[in-house]
Amino acid sequence: MAQAATSDKTSDNRHRWEAPEAEPPLAAEALREWREAVERTRAIAREGDLSLSDVARKSGVPVPTLSAWYSASYNGSYPNITRRVQRWIASHDEAREALMGLPAEPGFVETPTARRLIEALIYAQTFPEFSVVTMGAGMGKTCAARHYAATRPHAYLVTMRPSTAGRHAMLQELAMALSVSEANPARLDRSIGAKLQRNGRHTLLIIDEAQNLVDDAVNQLRYFNDEFGCGIALLGNEAVYRRWGSLGGTSDKDGLAQVQSRIGLRILQRQVVPGDVEAILDAWGIEDAETRKLAHAIARRPGALRGLGKALKLASMLALGGGEALGAGHLRQAWANRGGEELR
Repeated sequence: MAQAATSDKTSDNRHRWEAPEAEPPLAAEALREWREAVERTRAIAREGDLSLSDVARKSGVPVPTLSAWYSASYNGSYPNITRRVQRWIASHDEAREALMGLPAEPGFVETPTARRLIEALIYAQTFPEFSVVTMGAGMGKTCAARHYAATRPHAYLVTMRPSTAGRHAMLQELAMALSVSEANPARLDRSIGAKLQRNGRHTLLIIDEAQNLVDDAVNQLRYFNDEFGCGIALLGNEAVYRRWGSLGGTSDKDGLAQVQSRIGLRILQRQVVPGDVEAILDAWGIEDAETRKLAHAIARRPGALRGLGKALKLASMLALGGGEALGAGHLRQAWANRGGEELR
């Protein structure tokens, strides 16, 4: 009964990581280790705002067991649970030490390419029109779209995937993004449209990974543009451009000539520009000429700016481990460790 009561008392909604009111009947050394593990668990959880479930998941100790162990009401082997908690604490401390001293990773960086995308989104939202934006992998397309949606009123970003290719599945994704609840599937599109219209005539739907949509789903987006004055931005790979970006890419028999005629802005950019890399390096505070030259070489490889960002993060850790400032050698090693080809 005591253990059940404790488990209920320390449920996620009410657990405040207070100091245990009792101690288990253990030998001196085992009791000392329990006390230390409990205190460190309490400190880590409070500092990181972790719930009981969070700590249980990270430590691999079931919630009821962790709760009873922490409150000294456990009926099993305390040393076994203490060792599992100690392993989690050690892992947490190692990860924290690795991150301490690392330079803060820049947030959103408005590169020239990102600015070009943002201008396409502004165009689609303001007029409102269709914009089609095709960019190579790793060029910051999704990051810029997220930034725009997070900083502009009435702009919504929805990412498509193969399982949302159809019209109804797409509508369900849009409904989730817009917080629209509609039990009748036949009325879902009108409920979404009504929500868009209530937000004014300058709403924007940003559809990322639009290459996953079938033609009927894209035609549904045209309906939102026509009936509710909602701007539409289709973002994706070159399949998006082939279907809707090229003026000769769609014929009347495809059933999407009406969509193509509404596209007011088309962008096709396959590679980053040097200014993109310069902006990223400036944001990281990297001034060394050789390091910047290597960064440009990495950004020209598959993965572009995404690959460069990952290499810079790893290079920062390597530099920190050696007690050195980040330099060309660290970046070269980081790129090699990620499986990249030799840089020249």
